[in-house]
Amino acid sequence: MILEKYLEIFINGYRGYANYLWQDITNPSWNSYFYWLLLVSLFFFVLEVILPWRKNQGVLRKDFWLDTFYMFFNFFLFSLLIYNAASDVVVNLFNDGILAISGINLQAINPMQYWPYWAVLLTGLVLRDFVQWWIHRLLHRVDFLWEYHKVHHSVAEMGFAAQLRYHWMENVVYRSLEYIPLALLGIGLYDFFVIHIFTLAWGHYNHANLRVSEKWPGAVIGFLLGIILANGLLEVNLLGDLGWLEKTAVVLSATAFGAFVLSHVVRILFNSPEMHIWHHSYHLPEERRNGVNFGLTLAVWDYIFGTAYIPYDGRDIKLGFPGVESFPTDFAGQNTHGFSTITEHISSEEKG
Repeated sequence: MILEKYLEIFINGYRGYANYLWQDITNPSWNSYFYWLLLVSLFFFVLEVILPWRKNQGVLRKDFWLDTFYMFFNFFLFSLLIYNAASDVVVNLFNDGILAISGINLQAINPMQYWPYWAVLLTGLVLRDFVQWWIHRLLHRVDFLWEYHKVHHSVAEMGFAAQLRYHWMENVVYRSLEYIPLALLGIGLYDFFVIHIFTLAWGHYNHANLRVSEKWPGAVIGFLLGIILANGLLEVNLLGDLGWLEKTAVVLSATAFGAFVLSHVVRILFNSPEMHIWHHSYHLPEERRNGVNFGLTLAVWDYIFGTAYIPYDGRDIKLGFPGVESFPTDFAGQNTHGFSTITEHISSEEKG
């Protein structure tokens, strides 16, 4: 009976995601992830054309089309094949295991079900990013995980789509470990979708061949705060019922506040191209050999834990890692590299 239960969850995961993906593409809507991905990508592509940081880098930089393929493979094909189904099973197993051992149903007693929506999203964003930060450090410190993570660090020229070049094994590591605590806290698929779109956009920004005034990221945060205030999404509606003119004025005022006041704080709280470029640096000091600037969306963790590193303007630094010259340059080679390296290591140990 137990096996049948989880098998049913697994099968429903396949069927549900396949239907969702088909509807997502054929019936565009505000929560259509496929079109959000295209829209966000197109937005940063245009920005890279008109506001390039490295002006001598081609618009269609080296491996641009390879990274575009990774974008669809990692975010759609792999999810359709395994992630959605497997994560449903893992979450149910995890929750049922805690219930069996302690008698506590985490999802039933979750206090977040009574929180205002903005608090749920903010908590989900911070918790997800904190989990990702630690996972990212593990990818750099654990040898066999680093072999898979090398795919992401094989980027020779940085651009927005470089965010999406990573080994499919990272989906297993990242998505499972980040999704489980969020699901157990009661953060649903739509909440996860909203958080993911925001982090997708910020990840595109971090990797983009782009440099803008710090006022612009501050303005984005101010804009989002303005939407929350104007639409009464706080637990207490501070502004009362507003017409569309008043709402517009609130959003514009909050955007200006973010640009000129919050921008100094945003620079410390959030990642940026100037900071993330150093994470991809080929040359790092010996004491930093395990990596720097591990933040994906938030930079604050790097400042808290002492891994922040911006020695100077890194616009033209060499990217990659020692040995990248012999690293596979095609999709198939990159996605079999980790497995072949581990097999070779085991074989050499057996011979030794």
